Amino acid sequence: MSNTHSDDAADGDSAGDATESITVYSDYVCPFCYLGRRSLAEYQETRDEPLAVDWHPFDLRAGKRNPDGTIDHDVDDGKGDDYYAQARENVRRLQEQYGVDMAQEIATEVDSLPAQLVSVHVKETAPEAWPAFDDAVFAALWQEGRDIGDREVLADIASDVEGLGADVVDAALDDEDLRERVTELFDAARQRGITGVPTFAFDGHAARGAVPPEQLERLVEGA
Repeated sequence: MSNTHSDDAADGDSAGDATESITVYSDYVCPFCYLGRRSLAEYQETRDEPLAVDWHPFDLRAGKRNPDGTIDHDVDDGKGDDYYAQARENVRRLQEQYGVDMAQEIATEVDSLPAQLVSVHVKETAPEAWPAFDDAVFAALWQEGRDIGDREVLADIASDVEGLGADVVDAALDDEDLRERVTELFDAARQRGITGVPTFAFDGHAARGAVPPEQLERLVEGA
């Protein structure tokens, strides 16, 4: 069991002055994606030059998702009690490694699709606010234990981000064209060979899982 979540079934810039960016495939409901972002933040702090985040959404629930976008939790995805026990153990280990406290270790009942829709919308319409919104969504789920699949929770999150308001949530969730584009982004990730998250990619090379800052440094700088 690696420090990643697999799927067995829009570009963003986190630093306006950055000349380089690292591509990150992730899903908000993946605890390893949250922990991997903490590792990435540690690495970013060691750099002399800013490193932007080029975020690509990934749908861990794709194999359970109905045509209308809802999740069928009765679908057998092969992830039983042993899988989740090992996942929890790995999350606890990484929490200690990165000095992170989390409200929960897994979030199997939370649907991240609404959050990903709003996140892509924010990237497209208010890119300068996207990094803060992205951080806030991760924090809401993993630090506060909130349901980021809930429209009102997302509205609260957006309202607290400078440059945004609750209206961005309705604009995103009521936009059928956006929903289709985000589905295409999910498909594109799988077509590129992304089968688990987080995946960090830079200059033709990739690292998968909540890898330590030193490994991200080697990925980006070839050290």
